[in-house]
Amino acid sequence: MPESLFYPASYIVMAEAEPDLSTFENKTGLAEDMKFLASMPELCDVTFLVGDTREPVCAVKAVLAARSRVFHKMLYQPTGQQHQTLIIEEFEPDVFRQLIEYIHTGCVTLQPRTLLGVMNAADYYGLDELRRACAGFVQCCINVDTVCALLASAERYIQYKCTKSLVQKVLEFVDEHGNEVLNLGSFTLLPQHVVRLILARDELQADEFTKFQAALMWGKKYCDNNPNPNLKEVIGNFLEYIQFHKIPANVLMREVHPLGLVPYHIIMNALAYQTQQVSTPENCLPIE
Repeated sequence: MPESLFYPASYIVMAEAEPDLSTFENKTGLAEDMKFLASMPELCDVTFLVGDTREPVCAVKAVLAARSRVFHKMLYQPTGQQHQTLIIEEFEPDVFRQLIEYIHTGCVTLQPRTLLGVMNAADYYGLDELRRACAGFVQCCINVDTVCALLASAERYIQYKCTKSLVQKVLEFVDEHGNEVLNLGSFTLLPQHVVRLILARDELQADEFTKFQAALMWGKKYCDNNPNPNLKEVIGNFLEYIQFHKIPANVLMREVHPLGLVPYHIIMNALAYQTQQVSTPENCLPIE
């Protein structure tokens, strides 16, 4: 039976013309070698001092310039120096190191802690394929375990356009899983203004006592990490976002009032409102 019934004509021509050729690829080996190259300063010709700590990250100029027009413009200026040293303040060392690893090897392991930084660095240096990969990964990696890490890293890169669009998606996830997120230990690692932003959201699906406990947990962690703090003053920054009248009276008196952190008049107003609601449901909410 004719071979043309089984194989495309193009394949037959190639096989007849070059029967002894075979393509061998070792992309993984190449990536590993290039990754190892960046760990050997003597083989690199540019050193970046990255972040506030000025951590050194070494690279090969030719590789960076070939992969990124931004790096090409940055690195190939008439300096007359064999080995360049440049300061990078825009990104954290871990983020920049991952970016350089990707440029050298074509591979990088994306992780929630550095994801937003890598995405913005990719955008900044014109690596569109990496930026798209990061944006796609964010969509599928937002969960209870990663949400606080994503929000914490967003604080560092909030001035970049990529961050702003994704923070809203993360906050929407927080809204839908409010009670779970507020009970996370990692919630205490968020900046104060992010905690206030979350507690103030009307869309947040969390009960008021859970919100109070989250504020208390955050305040205790803050006091542990800072000298001479006043827990009552720290908690005071969050009280306006908690509707104490929605916390059951027995919980207010047993769990909240004994702590001495919530002003007495707020507790009394909340109790008075609950009493009024029982007798006259149409009464208005008192000002706390």
